[in-house]
Amino acid sequence: MTRTAYVTDLRSLQGECSANYIRLLKLISDAEAGDVRDIALSGQSQRFGTLRIEVLEQAPYTTMLRVHQSGVLDHMIDTPRMMVHLYHDVRMAEVTDFQRLRHFEGRYRYPNAQMHQPDEKLQLNRFLGEWLDHAMAHGHTADLPG
Repeated sequence: MTRTAYVTDLRSLQGECSANYIRLLKLISDAEAGDVRDIALSGQSQRFGTLRIEVLEQAPYTTMLRVHQSGVLDHMIDTPRMMVHLYHDVRMAEVTDFQRLRHFEGRYRYPNAQMHQPDEKLQLNRFLGEWLDHAMAHGHTADLPG
């Protein structure tokens, strides 16, 4: 049986990046370089962490953010953190750094030495979208729009 090479699903990747751009704009709205948004995440009865979005740099066509979460398991696990670039001209947000790994390819041969999934870039951007959706549904902050 012959194996077919993974083909990048560019439409899904672009759709996810466009949706993440909108999600992030809702969460950071009028934030400027140096601003931080802390979003307390909670369930039915207790708080279980904080999503922090830091605006690191702003330029006319791009904004660079650091997104990370802290919580009750910080001493046990490496909590998620990523760098995200917002591209205002194309209205897209892209994960460019995850857990200190940078510059993800659109596709990887599998298996590979780093054990990246063939669609690693799409998975990271999809994870960001799910993370932001969760923060918007279960987050609480004075800065978060209604």
